[in-house]
Amino acid sequence: MLERVFHLKEHETTARRELLAGLTTFTTMAYVVVVNPRILSEAGMPVEGVLFATCLSAAVATLIMGLWANYPIALAPGMSLNAYFTYTIVLGRGVPWQTALGVVFLSGLLFLVLTLTSVREHIVNGIPDCLKHGTAAGIGLFIAFVGLRNAKLIVANTATFVGLGKVSDPQVILAAVGIVLIAILMARKVGGAILLGIVLITLAGIPLGLSHWPGHFLSWPHPGGTLFKLDLRGAAKIGLGELIFVFFFVDLFDNVGTLVGVCEQGGFLRDGKLPRASRALLADAVGTLFGAVTGTSTVTSYIESASGVAAGARTGMGNIVIAGLFLAAMFCAPLVAAIPSYATAPALVFVGALMCGSVARVNWEDFSEAVPAFLTLVATPLTFSIATGLSMGLLSYTFMKIGTGRHREISPLIWILSALFLLRYAFLGAE
Repeated sequence: MLERVFHLKEHETTARRELLAGLTTFTTMAYVVVVNPRILSEAGMPVEGVLFATCLSAAVATLIMGLWANYPIALAPGMSLNAYFTYTIVLGRGVPWQTALGVVFLSGLLFLVLTLTSVREHIVNGIPDCLKHGTAAGIGLFIAFVGLRNAKLIVANTATFVGLGKVSDPQVILAAVGIVLIAILMARKVGGAILLGIVLITLAGIPLGLSHWPGHFLSWPHPGGTLFKLDLRGAAKIGLGELIFVFFFVDLFDNVGTLVGVCEQGGFLRDGKLPRASRALLADAVGTLFGAVTGTSTVTSYIESASGVAAGARTGMGNIVIAGLFLAAMFCAPLVAAIPSYATAPALVFVGALMCGSVARVNWEDFSEAVPAFLTLVATPLTFSIATGLSMGLLSYTFMKIGTGRHREISPLIWILSALFLLRYAFLGAE
C-alpha cells in the first residue's frame, strides 16, 4: 500500500528514511506550536484555542500535501502572516480578531479558486530558472540567518545592524558544537544525522541548566475560544478588500517561493517545472480555510521542510508522521516546548548551507540571468522575506531583459507578475 501511494522505489528511498526525515522536519518547526499562539494572543485571542487551531490546521494541510501531492513539505500557520494579522490588522487598524479571521477565510477561498483553475500552478511553473535557483539559495541564506540568530551567534548591533554574539555564552557554545556535530554526522552519512544532533544538544543542555524536562507532559486542548468565531459579514465590508488582497498576495508568493526553493533542493523540478503543482498548492488553500474556521492565521508551506529533504525525504510519507505529531502536540505542548531554540538552530544553519549549492546552476556569464538571481539571493535574508526577495528578483529580471533588448524572452505571465509586484510596492509606499 505504501508503495502504491508514495512510490518509494521510484524515488529511490525507504520507509525508514522517510519517517526519520518527517520526524526531523517536525522537530525543526515544532516552535510554531508555541510561538503562533503567543503572537496571536497579543491580538486578544485565547491561547488554548489558537494552540488547537495551529496543530489541527497544520496536520490537515500537511496530510493533504503528503497524500495528495506526495511532496515532503510540511505546512503550518506562517510566522510573517501571523505578525501581519496581529500587529497590522488587529492592533494597527483596530479590526476585531474575529473579523480578521474572516479576512483570512476569504483570502483562503481566493487561493482555492485560483488553485482549482490552475492559475497558481502556471505562476509556479512560469518562474524563470535563474530565479528558481536564486530563490533556493536565498531561502538557504534565510534559514541559516534564522538559525544563527536563534543560536545567538548573530545578534543585533546598533553600529553595524548585526554582529557576533557573546561566544562565552553556554547556549552559543552548544549551538556551535551542534553545527559541527551535524556536519560530521552528515559527512559520515549517518542516518537521521540532523535529528540526532538536535536530540544530543538538547540532552547536553540539561545538566547545564539550559534545557529541562517539562513539569508535566499532557494538557487537554480547549478549542472553544476560537472555533467558529470568524466574522465573515464584517470581513466582507467595503474597506477590508485591501486586507484580503495583502493576505492573498503575501501568502501566494511566500508559498511559491518556499515550494520552489525546497523542491529545487530536493530535485523535484522537471525541466524547471513542478509536477503536481496544483495538488501541492491545494494544501495551503484548504489549510488556510480550515485554520480560519478553527482560529488561526494563514497556513503556508514551511521552509523548515528543507531539513527533512536534507535528511533524505523524497516523498510525502513523512508527512504522516508530521501530521500525527502535530495532533499529538495538542496534548503534549509542554513536551514540544521543551526543545530549546539553540538545539534546532544548528539544523537550520546546516540546511541553509546545503541549499546554497543551487547558485552553481545560475548562468553567471549572462548578466540578465545572474543579476536577478543575485538580487533574489541577497534580498531574501536581508529583508527577512521570501516574497520580497522573489519580487525584487523578478522585477530586475524584467528590467534587465527590456534593457538588453531581449524582451521577447519575457512571458505574458512574467509581465503580469511584474505589474502586480509594482502595485505591491506602490501599495507599501502609500502606507
